[in-house]
Amino acid sequence: MADAAIEHGHVAVNGINLHVARAGQDGAPLVLFLHGFPEFWYAWRRQLGLFGADRLAVAPDLRGFNLSDKPADPRAYRAPVVVEDIRQLAARFTDGKFVLVAHDWGGAAAWAFALAHPEMLARLVILNSPHPLTFLRELHTNPAQIKASQYFRLFRDPAAEATLAADNFAWLWRFSLAGLHARGVLTDADRDAYLAAWAQPGALTGGLNWYRASPAPVPEEGAEPGRLPAVDPARFTVRVPTTVIWGLRDFALMSGLLDGLGDLVPDLTLHRVEDAGHWIAYEKPDLVDRLIGDALAAA
Repeated sequence: MADAAIEHGHVAVNGINLHVARAGQDGAPLVLFLHGFPEFWYAWRRQLGLFGADRLAVAPDLRGFNLSDKPADPRAYRAPVVVEDIRQLAARFTDGKFVLVAHDWGGAAAWAFALAHPEMLARLVILNSPHPLTFLRELHTNPAQIKASQYFRLFRDPAAEATLAADNFAWLWRFSLAGLHARGVLTDADRDAYLAAWAQPGALTGGLNWYRASPAPVPEEGAEPGRLPAVDPARFTVRVPTTVIWGLRDFALMSGLLDGLGDLVPDLTLHRVEDAGHWIAYEKPDLVDRLIGDALAAA
């Protein structure tokens, strides 16, 4: 079946306008794709074309990114606000259950959405994005995760924009996608698309505001591990059938984040991928597409 054509538009939700890319027909089962940092809808262009052939596949620029609205206040990026963005966006396309597929910060939003609105989801699919409780645990107890998360401290700094944008976003490109480009996974056209998205007025601050709004505690590297705060696991139990696809070579998110995940997600299908990292959808597109397809069939 040929890939579906991708169309673009804007949707008003939760007091802002989100730019949305979509493929497929109105009324078809909805699958909603959420990108991470420093990406935008473009990260899902392959999946939009593929799954839009028999579903309605939708990928927004999340608030703060690319062509969507970019509130200046970091408080506008807190989890309850973003969860409401997702709820209203999904409601624009379906009045039934839908499948939510997400990566990185999009995954953080998707975990929060699944906790808040399990009744709206047929299935959750997560790519390299930690459950909030395992992330909290590892940031308190695992020196390797604390070390890997030091970039949080830079991204929250008021000087972050100047550092990341210098020399046409050279630092940000090296930190994120330059390795994929060097290996030929991303083309020059892909690089240009990302640089153009980052250069949108306010987009860099918008993306960084996701870090600034996050309550995740990131101590200085070398600090003594702390004691995990008392938290009721029942508040963080995901009551949605969930597929997690995890590249074990992730430079930022250690595999310890998967420990105990089954206790928090009773209906869990976990795929550990040895030879992939954080950008698994780019590195292993055929595998990711197949596993998303399996999740859609199960839904």
